[in-house]
Amino acid sequence: MSRVTQPSKVSATIIYVWLVIAAIVLLFPVLLTVVGGFLPSSDLLQQPPNLLGHFTLSSYLSALQQTTVPLGPAFANSLFVGITMMVAQVVTSCLAAYSLVFLRNPIGKLLFWVFMATIMVPYEAIVVPNALFVRSLGIGDNRLSLVLPFLAVGFGVFLMRQAFKQFPNELRQAAEIDGCGHLRFLFTILLPAVRPSLTALAVWSFLQGWNMYFWPLIIASGDNSLNTLQTAVFALKSNEFGDPGILLAGITITLVPTLLLVIFGQRWLIRGFTAGAVK
Repeated sequence: MSRVTQPSKVSATIIYVWLVIAAIVLLFPVLLTVVGGFLPSSDLLQQPPNLLGHFTLSSYLSALQQTTVPLGPAFANSLFVGITMMVAQVVTSCLAAYSLVFLRNPIGKLLFWVFMATIMVPYEAIVVPNALFVRSLGIGDNRLSLVLPFLAVGFGVFLMRQAFKQFPNELRQAAEIDGCGHLRFLFTILLPAVRPSLTALAVWSFLQGWNMYFWPLIIASGDNSLNTLQTAVFALKSNEFGDPGILLAGITITLVPTLLLVIFGQRWLIRGFTAGAVK
């Protein structure tokens, strides 16, 4: 029986040095963006930029207070889109997955494959029909138009179905014998047991809504009241091209929630997406 050789200290040191170098290269654009928001334009326009110049909050204050492309309402819109999509997709995915796993349905498998088919349809193929449908409802100038086509998602149904299938059917039968109804079983027993998958779906849904760009750009049609942070920063790039500090400050504001969710939620994301992958 062969022994597993352990890497030497020299090899481990070389690996860690390369990992640190790779991390610096990958994170340098993010670092430049964050630091650039604290620097005056005079330091940023130097060749090369003076990243150790005088730090100030003027760019962030200007980005939040400027009236051409207001970032305050855009931040509120992005928060509304992210939270609404997260709550709606978690609720609809859990209810649909529960019906597919625990309820007797003669067309359950057919419905599941219909959900899977929606994942395979390119988003660009349905964005125009969705826009026409939303505007036909007369809510094209309402916040609801930003989230209406995304209240349910096939990926969420698939993720929660796989998590629910790992739950022992014997426990479900025991709960049913004790008089536990479907909703009580779902919310008090099943969902706490699949918390990693539930949290992963919630984080994924929020990030999808927060980083959404193409749909708000189409549905807003120049209406600044419907701008999200992504579209507002793009408009800021066009209107404030002479002040890179304000642009970098706006980009940093959009990055903060994403970085916080990834940093503090990566454990749940990994556990949730890999649940059921191994026995």
